[in-house]
Amino acid sequence: MTYLIYLACGLSLVAIFYAFVLYRQMAKNPMGDDLVQEISGFIKEGANAFIKKEYTIIVVFVIVAFFIIAISPLGWYSAFAFVLGAIFSASAGLIGMKSATDANCRTATAAQHHGMQKALGVAFKGGAVMGMSVVGFGLLGVIIVFVIANQFGGIEAYAAVEIAAGYSLGASSIALFGRVGGGIFTKAADVGADLVGKIEAGIPEDDPRNPAVIADNVGDNVGDVAGMGSDLLESYVSSIIGAATIGALWYSTNGVIFVLIVAGFGVLSSILGTLFVKGKEGSNPHKALKLGTYASAGLFLLITFFLNMYFIKEGVFSIDANLGFAYGPFISTVIGIVVGLFIAFMSEYYTSAEYRYVKEIAKQSETGHATNIISGFSTGMQSTALPVIMIAVGTVFAFHFGGLYGIGLAAVGMLGTAGMTVSVDAYGPIADNAGGIAQMAKLDKRVREITDELDSVGNTTAAIAKGFAIGSAALTALALFSAFTQAAGLTGIDITKPKVIAGLMIGGMLAYLFSSLTIKSVGRAANKMIDEVRRQFRDIPGILEGTGTPEYAKCVSISTTAALNEMILPAILAIATPLVVGFIFGAEALGGMLAGTLISGIMLAIFMANAGGAWDNAKKLIESGENGGRGSLAHQAGITGDTVGDPLKDTAGPAIDILIKLMTTISLVCATLFGAGLI
Repeated sequence: MTYLIYLACGLSLVAIFYAFVLYRQMAKNPMGDDLVQEISGFIKEGANAFIKKEYTIIVVFVIVAFFIIAISPLGWYSAFAFVLGAIFSASAGLIGMKSATDANCRTATAAQHHGMQKALGVAFKGGAVMGMSVVGFGLLGVIIVFVIANQFGGIEAYAAVEIAAGYSLGASSIALFGRVGGGIFTKAADVGADLVGKIEAGIPEDDPRNPAVIADNVGDNVGDVAGMGSDLLESYVSSIIGAATIGALWYSTNGVIFVLIVAGFGVLSSILGTLFVKGKEGSNPHKALKLGTYASAGLFLLITFFLNMYFIKEGVFSIDANLGFAYGPFISTVIGIVVGLFIAFMSEYYTSAEYRYVKEIAKQSETGHATNIISGFSTGMQSTALPVIMIAVGTVFAFHFGGLYGIGLAAVGMLGTAGMTVSVDAYGPIADNAGGIAQMAKLDKRVREITDELDSVGNTTAAIAKGFAIGSAALTALALFSAFTQAAGLTGIDITKPKVIAGLMIGGMLAYLFSSLTIKSVGRAANKMIDEVRRQFRDIPGILEGTGTPEYAKCVSISTTAALNEMILPAILAIATPLVVGFIFGAEALGGMLAGTLISGIMLAIFMANAGGAWDNAKKLIESGENGGRGSLAHQAGITGDTVGDPLKDTAGPAIDILIKLMTTISLVCATLFGAGLI
């Protein structure tokens, strides 16, 4: 059955090639007039400058970590896997960002000359480059490491997957830096642009008179595209590693092969799903995006069923002590997709202006800022209930039908069509940038209306993608957690032991501390941005009259410096904590800490993603003319809510699922090094 590994490898290469094809198709569209191209060039230049400085820091970290891993008992195989994970994760982010910065002006121009559907097509193809790069590079790297270790190195399957966990660790490290650093950059610029420009100066969003407007649009690319791409690649890889680890324990190489080939056909399903994203002029763009998502999921399930049947025929899967049912792998995958789609629907329900909660926040905004904040917080908190219940039920049923392997496969199922999920997510920042360019280039008002509608859909699709990432983080962490207990030689974790209770409490606190650090970082960076925007309005003659030229580069520089300085401490916290707890208190206490972080982290991540998305779309609903419209008290309150929600949904929230999986992956990779602890 080894040939199936190479088939999966081929499918990952097809995804990378398809990304190239999509980029060429997108690039054939016209860029627009000279002013549109000039503004797009400013955005691209700022994004490239930030990424260059950020990756300079990351390269130093990767080199140091490589030598530490290489000289440790983990060895050279794990060290090379770590570097490969870092390289592929960074590559996916860079490719996606290049596509996004090239697609933004083309989307605005398509909206200007052809309308909604053409603009949707251009933006989606630009985002799909990222989606295909994520799954292509993600799966390819896992296969390369496993094949070299297992097929050529003669290392048995479980040990080979443990080495592949080093690849996941490298991807996780890049994702953490990318999400935190990029998130701080984009939200510092966004908050500064909104609070001073829209509230104090009373000028529209993305007005060229706002000094922070270019930095705001740059942030969409470095945080919501490059950072998001590395984030979802890490989630995708971690889900594969989690399931493959249990598969190796139970079925040796064949258990790993099943996970890899399922992931491979998930890539194919995503490619075919992108072909469904099209529609007629005047139709709802959200329906086209959902059709592509559902088509991918349906095709993926059909193929997984036949794969499960083939593995039964070959005698790999049967009813045994581990696998409750011969079709348990397929059923577990179905459960993962169902749970993922349910979380996606709940994210849409709580964040879309089509439903009651966003409308309630907009209505509450009529009485001021405080009631807007209260309504948004309560909506976010309420939104955790049903997704968490669904994750819990899904976990129980996946275990019932497939054991621990089933839980891992449920996570693979949830992210099996990640290529489509990421494509839909990455299209949003492109549409947002297109709107900014339309505003700054003073294109026809209809162009901004089109891009605003696309952007509003993008806010909901982003919340949906975050829902998939959060749900998969829970299931993946459970699979990795089980693998960690096996690797550490633990038969169970006794929660009545003081050290385990201490670990639980520390873990529960960590998600809050980590969130606090990232949110405060946005606040400090935003303060500097606000001061700079106020200074320029005050000191540069004629800005508000349109005769003076803002110093856009100064604002980009402030966001860049602040983001790079502020991302270090949260990253150190995430990487060092499991090592400190493991070496000092031992593997069992570390297990308690991982469980505590998982529980509190999942709640926080869902709350922050949905509250932020709901606040954002409530503001857009008001700006469309509802509840008083632009310039009203409700509008000012809506801007405040959106500003509060920005670091929640785009910095702290997405980084938490990386925190959960990064800590669990570090624990798995280093499990054999932890004993009973020093205390």
